[in-house]
Amino acid sequence: MTTDTAAEDAGLNAEALTYHAEPKPGKIATEITKPASTQHQLALAYTPGVAEPVRRIHTDPAEAYRYTNKGNLVAVITDGTAVLGLGNVGALAGKPVMEGKAVLFKRFADIDCFDIEVKADTPDEFIDTVAHIAPTFGGINLEDIAAPHCFDIERRLIERLDIPVFHDDQHGTAIIIAAGLLNALELQGKTLSDAKIVILGAGAAGIAAIHLLLSLGAHIGNIFTLDRQGVIHPDRKDLNPFKAEIANPTDKRTLSDAMQGADVFIGVSGPDLISDAMLASMAPKPIVFALSNPIPEIRPSQAFKVRNDLIMATGRSDYPNQVNNVLGFPFIFRGALDVRASRINQEMQIAAVEALRSLAREPVPAEVLQAYDLKALEFGPDYIIPKPFDPRLGERVPAAVAQAAIASGVAAVS
Repeated sequence: MTTDTAAEDAGLNAEALTYHAEPKPGKIATEITKPASTQHQLALAYTPGVAEPVRRIHTDPAEAYRYTNKGNLVAVITDGTAVLGLGNVGALAGKPVMEGKAVLFKRFADIDCFDIEVKADTPDEFIDTVAHIAPTFGGINLEDIAAPHCFDIERRLIERLDIPVFHDDQHGTAIIIAAGLLNALELQGKTLSDAKIVILGAGAAGIAAIHLLLSLGAHIGNIFTLDRQGVIHPDRKDLNPFKAEIANPTDKRTLSDAMQGADVFIGVSGPDLISDAMLASMAPKPIVFALSNPIPEIRPSQAFKVRNDLIMATGRSDYPNQVNNVLGFPFIFRGALDVRASRINQEMQIAAVEALRSLAREPVPAEVLQAYDLKALEFGPDYIIPKPFDPRLGERVPAAVAQAAIASGVAAVS
């Protein structure tokens, strides 16, 4: 880290602390949505008026969507075991991130949100806690939960609850990766079914991305996934069931081995892990998604010195093609809530991928150019996924997700 970078980080940290602390601690609050300025209005809001909605909901639980905020309320829940790149900092320390996620839900999709930090010693404790409070909400967004527990936690909660449960670190990231990758492959004259793909990082995002790409037409024999011990292959004795499912029977063992002739690299791991030689060994017209944040697996300035024929995406907003989950989760939940979906299934995820993919191909509105101080922007190597402030996201993605929920039979209303 240079002196200039260290000074810049220190300045940002100080500004962030002030932002979170002043003039009122935290980033979210509640508001009253009905008049409550007279005695009669208070009698309607609470006793005795509140008794009649209680009776209606007791008779028919679906009436909660009519008389309470359940249908537009999502819980963002963590156990604090995998908070950003900071690791297992604990539930309470994860609260600023959960509040931030609530801000994004409200800002981008007008969804009300409670952040909930659960101190749980085991997955069973966490699952029971979430299940017990679930009647309050129309949906559950799981966040910053370490692998491999996150896979089992999500699966068991989906089975147990009748509202959408969505682990954004898995599926949100996978959806944005898939949308950008399909467009990048087309621009490079390649297909997902033939592409040789290297995925560095076998945690929540990496494994979810593999499953989504397989559902879109990729072949497991063309996907080489690596964790800290190297390539994941069936002969390894240290694989948990989730890694075993995506093991490739290959003789490749190292990252250098896997990168030779690869069409695609997807990094969800750590900083500066791709060397110039590895990038040079990739196939012609490679695609590099270096998503470690804030420092990618290989920096764009370095990558383009080695290859001038690549398309590159990162997790950072100061480079083109930011893979940003805010493109997905607010709008996916918006679509699910609008039709009271009982889950967010694969059909709904694919609908979100296709909506995002197609939106990037359309002319960019002037307000988007203004928001990013750009004179022009069009579908191409530096624009393979929409920008987060594109107002069309709030129309296209929820509608596509809602329609997929209806078509797949998980919607309660149409």
